[in-house]
Amino acid sequence: MKRVLAVFAVGCLTLAGCSSGEFKGVYDLPLPGGADVGDHPYSVTVQFADVLDLVPQAAVKVGDVPVGRVREVRLGGDGWTAETVLEVNGDVVLPANAVARLRQSSLLGEKFVELAPPDGEAQNASGNGRLANGATITLDRTNRNPEFEEIFGALSLLLNGGGIGQLQTINRELSKVMDGNEDQIRSFLSGVNTLMTDLDAHRSDITAALDGLNRLSATLADRHEQISGALTDLTPGLKTLTEQRTQLVSMLQSLDRLGTVATDVVDRSRADMVADLRALAPILEQLAAAGENLPQSLQMLPTFPFPDSALNAVKGDYVNAFVSMIPAPGVPLPPLGEGVPPGLPTFPSSSAPAPSGGR
Repeated sequence: MKRVLAVFAVGCLTLAGCSSGEFKGVYDLPLPGGADVGDHPYSVTVQFADVLDLVPQAAVKVGDVPVGRVREVRLGGDGWTAETVLEVNGDVVLPANAVARLRQSSLLGEKFVELAPPDGEAQNASGNGRLANGATITLDRTNRNPEFEEIFGALSLLLNGGGIGQLQTINRELSKVMDGNEDQIRSFLSGVNTLMTDLDAHRSDITAALDGLNRLSATLADRHEQISGALTDLTPGLKTLTEQRTQLVSMLQSLDRLGTVATDVVDRSRADMVADLRALAPILEQLAAAGENLPQSLQMLPTFPFPDSALNAVKGDYVNAFVSMIPAPGVPLPPLGEGVPPGLPTFPSSSAPAPSGGR
């Protein structure tokens, strides 16, 4: 009898909902055992990139405690996001910057929406205000956990078409490479170890070199205009060198031939040159042995045959000199005034005083 009455009551409710036009489907029916939203619930809109198979009337929880339900799931205004409208018990206090997560009650259980304060903040409304009626939790404060199907799909892709299926091939090829080449591989690894050790030992030098290169780069960057100007001014010179390339090549070829000829001349005259140097050696030795006597004898050359001491003994401005010319035997003297080239003065018959400065 009780079962009949229950079925009759459900039927009456169904007919009443149909007659009033408010019943839209099974999603409008409250789930048994759902959360109590109280007499004054508030509404919160949450944006998700993907709500998966979340349905209306799903639970809304705070700290795993049901505090509300999903009233509506709809497409966002931009056409790419999903919006869920939540009804939350009015006694539940959340900060205005609360976050929302789409979670699953078990491995294959139902989906629900979890509301929580941001990580590291206490679950209260102090500081940031309170999550109020009509508030919106934007996309940057929502996320969802990976689905069981997604995990197994990715695992299937990895096992079937990913790198796991190629491990056998990789192992086989590595075995082919290493088989018979153990000594070379060991030597290579030893060389790499030595290189790494040397690099580590010269770490400070490498750092100093990099710092110097950094300073050089900064200096070049500061002198960008001067370098650009120098390169611009260098262009005409390079153009001239290009135009005179033929002459430069000819000059270098001529220098090459000259070098060949000079080498041949030196090779042929080497013996004579060595002999001349050996013959010159005694003369140079005697000149070196003369020492200071040679410069002193050169001082007497302008006053020969009178030394400086004889000349310094004469006081006055002039020194009388008498010159007598005696012809060689059998050679007659020319008449006086003859045989003198034109333009030269003739000597008088008497002696003339000569200045002492003439010596």
